[in-house]
Amino acid sequence: MPKCVRAAMLAAVSMLINACTVGPDYKRPTIDTPAGYKEMDGWTVAHPQDTAVRGKWWEIYNDPELNALQDQVSLSNQNLAAAEAQYRQARALVQVARSAFFPVVSAGVSASRSQSPSTLGSSSTTTASRGPANTYTASLDAAWEADVWGRVARSVEGSRASAQASAADIETLRLSVQGQLAVNYFQLRALDAQRQLLDATIAAYGKSLDLTKNRYAGGVASKTDVAQADTQLKSTQAQALDTGVQRAQLEHAVALLVGKPASTFSIPVAPLAAVPPAVPVGVPSEVLERRPDIAAAERRVAAANAQIGVAQAAFYPSLMLSASGGFESANFSRWLTLPSRFWALGPALAQTLFDGGLRRAQTEQARAAYDATVAAYRQTVLAGFQEVEDNLAALRILEQESRVQDEALRSARESMGLALNQYKAGTIDYLSVVIVQAALLTNERTAVDILNRRMAASVQLVKALGGGWDVAALPGSKEVSDNGSRSPAK
Repeated sequence: MPKCVRAAMLAAVSMLINACTVGPDYKRPTIDTPAGYKEMDGWTVAHPQDTAVRGKWWEIYNDPELNALQDQVSLSNQNLAAAEAQYRQARALVQVARSAFFPVVSAGVSASRSQSPSTLGSSSTTTASRGPANTYTASLDAAWEADVWGRVARSVEGSRASAQASAADIETLRLSVQGQLAVNYFQLRALDAQRQLLDATIAAYGKSLDLTKNRYAGGVASKTDVAQADTQLKSTQAQALDTGVQRAQLEHAVALLVGKPASTFSIPVAPLAAVPPAVPVGVPSEVLERRPDIAAAERRVAAANAQIGVAQAAFYPSLMLSASGGFESANFSRWLTLPSRFWALGPALAQTLFDGGLRRAQTEQARAAYDATVAAYRQTVLAGFQEVEDNLAALRILEQESRVQDEALRSARESMGLALNQYKAGTIDYLSVVIVQAALLTNERTAVDILNRRMAASVQLVKALGGGWDVAALPGSKEVSDNGSRSPAK
């Protein structure tokens, strides 16, 4: 091997040994985390704290029907299927980036027959005429760009972080779908409770109508009492029918979430009878580890940080090592013989001297993109704290409202009994009874609505706390770099 080639190769190896990765090393952006939640004051904390929600968080509601529906979400929801495909795409991009660590090797075999012109040369001379000639070539070529400044390493680092962010996006979407399913399910059950209440009220109003008709027939009540009783009955029947529209729409919404055709999906009628379970809340700092949307935002910060190193590597020279060899002959019988061999080997060093500010602008662009992802990450964290505070406040206040509403409901029922007795005794007219009956129905429906809102706030609190997910569930560097087909933990 020529001395100049050996010297170049030794220089290249020396540069690789002393190679450095340019660009800033990643550090997670700092977050000002409060010591506790403001709305925890007055909140009933679950004990012991080791009962924190994990995995199938919806099982804390002890509803077999809800459990069965939630198990279908990960299997059949098409939005989740699309997100999983996007994750596989992001993981493939890691392989694309890693391929730059290795040389590109190509091989070729060719055979040609050519005729050179005889009119080449100066105006006074011509070349001798040549007959057609054959050329046979077999070659092997290799080229490798040494990652002296860490451009490829930073690209792989960024692609891995992006793939991890994509995996966290799947869990964010999964948690959102699961939460929406639970909210829709409890609202549907609340409508079943409303319908049960209205049906019982219709039956009671029917008896009241019969009573007024009998009293009218006996000359004790007026025709107005009969009309008022009939009006009250019919309007309540209309309200009962109206709940059917909302229930059908909620049932169709649940079908969509579990990936089933609405025309073939149904949920048996059962009134809402659950109460919100105690949810272990923990401290605000745990939200950073338990919410997949925060994890995704943080991973995007890491990916943007790596792109700064990629942009800065463009300021430094690139080192390309290339080699080629093979056989070439004009005679087929001597094509693959030793005298027909050829080879070439050598390094090439290239540096951009002027680009009109392109590299500087690309670096500034990468820094600005990093600053934007940091701001987005911090905003996501703040939004997470807000959601927890919102639902803690909702649960605390709704629990107080529920106690007061229960007292109002007891008073309304007592008033109802007194009013009916007074009407039968003839001391009040039926209008007074109608007013009391309407107040009772309103208070009963309000109690059901408050329970539904408490259940929804409970689900939203679990969702705001991450639904039992943990950042340790993110795929590691090896998982996003292999060629398998595994998807994030479900």
